[in-house]
Amino acid sequence: MERKYNDLIGDMIKENDYSYEKNLPGKGKPLTKDYMEKDTFQHFQKIAKDAGYLPPWLKLQKEISVFVQEAQTEKDIKKINKQIKMHNRICPPPMQKSFISLTDLENAKKVW
Repeated sequence: MERKYNDLIGDMIKENDYSYEKNLPGKGKPLTKDYMEKDTFQHFQKIAKDAGYLPPWLKLQKEISVFVQEAQTEKDIKKINKQIKMHNRICPPPMQKSFISLTDLENAKKVW
């Protein structure tokens, strides 16, 4: 018994004319020396950095810095400490930050 099914990917491949490949920048040119010297991860990091990408923990760190500068009350400190806890969960261990308190707020503003 012949089974009929939708082969969406197969249909896309059949319909595609691959004309975009003719206009790719760098097509047919040798790879740069810089590309060959680095491993894949280092190459990705350079491309991501050039594109303005920031890891989520760095974005959060920048947000926390703004909140620390604006903090005035104990309620603000509690919100900031929740964000610091989240930051510490997702960042590399050497980049973890300690919690802040209202009494230590002025010092935290200098550090953050």
